[in-house]
Amino acid sequence: MSPAWCALGQGVKANVIFFDNHEASKTPWTRDVWYYDYRTNIHHTLKQKPLRFEHLSEFIECYNPKNRHKRKATWNAEKNPEGRWRKYTYDELTARDKTSLDIFWLKDKSLTDLDNLPEPDTLAEDIIENLESGLASFRAVLKGLRKVG
Repeated sequence: MSPAWCALGQGVKANVIFFDNHEASKTPWTRDVWYYDYRTNIHHTLKQKPLRFEHLSEFIECYNPKNRHKRKATWNAEKNPEGRWRKYTYDELTARDKTSLDIFWLKDKSLTDLDNLPEPDTLAEDIIENLESGLASFRAVLKGLRKVG
């Protein structure tokens, strides 16, 4: 199983999706897709709170690389609505907008709990990182356009 990677700038929130490589088939090989939401209510910055390996320990435990067929969801609508590890069946996914696997189920606390916003310097750093990432993307597009033109 290998991850589907794409290059994104710092501060860009993204999913990493793992697929098994199989020969073509008329029926889909995919039966379930597992999600670990490491976007909602998680804040890392380049300087004050950079992402470190230990931040991913829960994901590694949930992913269960030694026996992926024994994975267990941590999300449950009634018992654990804050669980970050969740499985969707093929039928659940195809019943949605088929062009997007970008799925959210956790509530963003920053939108509902204004008393617990990150510190102003953390917010400012996040904004700067997002602006720099966007600017880098525009520069890459412009560079590509200049090569074509």
